[in-house]
Amino acid sequence: MAVKDLYDTKGAVTGGGSPDWLRSHEAADDTAPAVQKLLDAGASMIGKTICDELFYSLQGDNHHYGTPANTLAPGRLPGGSSSGSAAAAAAGLCDFALGSDTGGSVRIPASFCGLYGLRPTHGRIELAGAMAMAPSFDTAGWFADDAELFKTVGSVLLDGASRTAPIEKLLIAEDAFALADEPVADRFLDILRRAGDVVSGSSMIDVSSGQFDLWRNAFRIIQAHEVWQTYGSWIEIAKPNFGPGIKDRMAMAANITSAELSEAKPIHDAARRHIEGLVPVGTVLCLPTAPCVAPPLDLAADALAEFRARTLSLTCLAGLSGLPQVSLPLAKFDSCPVGLSFIAWRGGDEALLDIAESMAPFREN
Repeated sequence: MAVKDLYDTKGAVTGGGSPDWLRSHEAADDTAPAVQKLLDAGASMIGKTICDELFYSLQGDNHHYGTPANTLAPGRLPGGSSSGSAAAAAAGLCDFALGSDTGGSVRIPASFCGLYGLRPTHGRIELAGAMAMAPSFDTAGWFADDAELFKTVGSVLLDGASRTAPIEKLLIAEDAFALADEPVADRFLDILRRAGDVVSGSSMIDVSSGQFDLWRNAFRIIQAHEVWQTYGSWIEIAKPNFGPGIKDRMAMAANITSAELSEAKPIHDAARRHIEGLVPVGTVLCLPTAPCVAPPLDLAADALAEFRARTLSLTCLAGLSGLPQVSLPLAKFDSCPVGLSFIAWRGGDEALLDIAESMAPFREN
C-alpha cells in the first residue's frame, strides 16, 4: 500500500503536502491507527504520497513537489487532494492506497484515475494520528483498481458501526446528472440501463430542489472556517509560501465572518436532514462522481473555477450529509476514465462495497 502524507508513521514527519509544515514539525511518535490496522492485517507500506498543500484543492497539483502523473489520462490532472495515492494505485505502483476525503479528495482522484474509491460514513474510520482539515467533513478513504481487494480493505478499516441491509431502491439524481457534461451523463445512464438486474427498482429524482448553489456555498464557508481554525495560528507564525490557488483559498478562509458562518450552519443542518431523508436504509442515490473527465494540466483559470464549482456541487452532498459515497471506474470518455457514484445510508458503507463488486462486470476497458 501507499499512504497519503496526511497520516502519521512512526519516526517520519507528516508533511501534509507543505514543505514549510514539514520543516516546522517533528517526527511522529506513533503510527496512525488506520495505517496500523492495515499493517497488522498483512499489508506492507511502500511509502508516503504527494498531496495538495494542506489538502485544500480538488485538482491534484502541488506547486512545490509537482503534479503526480495520471497514467490513465496523460496530460491531465490526477485530482486532489489525494493525488499521489490515486496516481500510485493507477500506475500499478501499489495494490491499494490510503487517502482522505473532506470535499472530494478521494472521490475526484478515483474518478480521474480510473479507480474504486470510498468516502466512508463520517466518523466510521478513526482519524487519530492524521492531520485535520475541516473536522466536520474529514474522513479517511482508500483506492484500489480491483473491486475484490477494494472490498477487502474495507473489511479491515471499517469499524463495527455498520447498518447492513439489501438494496431495494435506486434513486437516480436527475439534477446531479444535469451538472455533468451531456456525453458523460448519457454514458452513465446507458450503463445503468444495462446493469438493470444489479441496480433494479430505479426512479429519477430531483435531489437538490434547486439548492445546489446554496449547499455548495454553505459547505465552502464552513470548510474554510474550520481550515482556518485548524491552521490559521501556524500560518500567521510560519508565513508559509503557499502555491497559487492554495494561497487564495487560505486568504479567503482567514476572512470568513461570523455572519457568514451563522448563515451557513442552518443551511448545512437542513441539507443534512433532507439528503438523509432521501436515502433510508435499503435505498441508494446515484450521481456522477465528477462532472467531466480530468481537465488538462494547462486548463485556464476561469475554466478551472467553473470546473471547481460544478464539482463541489456534486461532492457536497456526501460532505454535508456525512453519508458514505463510492466512486466506481465504470466509464471512459475520450479515452479518459470517469467515475459513477452511489451514496448510501449512514453506516451503509458495506452495501457500497457490494455494489462495487457487483457492478465490476460493467466496467468499460
